[in-house]
Amino acid sequence: MGVGPEFVDYVAKLAKLHLADDEKDALASDLAGVLEFFAQLDRVDITDVPPTKHVVGLSNVERSDAKSPSLSTDKVLANTADTDEDHFVVPKVLPD
Repeated sequence: MGVGPEFVDYVAKLAKLHLADDEKDALASDLAGVLEFFAQLDRVDITDVPPTKHVVGLSNVERSDAKSPSLSTDKVLANTADTDEDHFVVPKVLPD
């Protein structure tokens, strides 16, 4: 499969690459090889291959969603230096 100079220039522009002429020739050869490999993949018969979600067979292990008691607002705010009603007060980080 041949890759023309216009295609190489297009790919180089997408990748924001500035290539010398000898680099363009090498890239054209490399791109032709990659495209041929994809063409080989397209020719593989996968009609009897079942689809997979994850090739290593791992799945997420999740705990059940159970309600549990949490800290009261008073207990949470008891360990802070400064509060304003039910909120933490912290030093300013960003300038005005």
